[in-house]
Amino acid sequence: MSFNNLDTLYRQVIMDHYKHPRNRGHLEDDSLTIEMNNPTCGDRILLHLNVEASIVTDVKFSGEGCSISLASASMMTQAIKGKKIEDALEMSKLFSEMMLGNEVDPDRFGLEDIEALQGVSNFPARIKCATLPWKALEKGMENE
Repeated sequence: MSFNNLDTLYRQVIMDHYKHPRNRGHLEDDSLTIEMNNPTCGDRILLHLNVEASIVTDVKFSGEGCSISLASASMMTQAIKGKKIEDALEMSKLFSEMMLGNEVDPDRFGLEDIEALQGVSNFPARIKCATLPWKALEKGMENE
């Protein structure tokens, strides 16, 4: 597949997650809620996690922001649901590496759609948008 076709595909994946976010909403019970914002651009994410026996049993997000931050939150929630905390944190570390422009194996933890965000690394001002939900995950796991 040519670079232009791949770029177009990645943009479509990002826009699909932005327009049709997965796991958007709130968890009612005793979920852990983490709020993070990016004061530079105004993105705000509330991440809601249920963790039982060191496994993310459910996850939702809410908030406002650009297409990159909301698509990243949608992709992240899909990827970490059902995962062990340590695996979710490893995914976060891999995502951060990808945002720094480092080569990562997208199949290592099933990053799937998340690979579409790798082009964000070419736009330093947008990296914080993409990493915002992942930083919320890391902050939440510090408290867990």
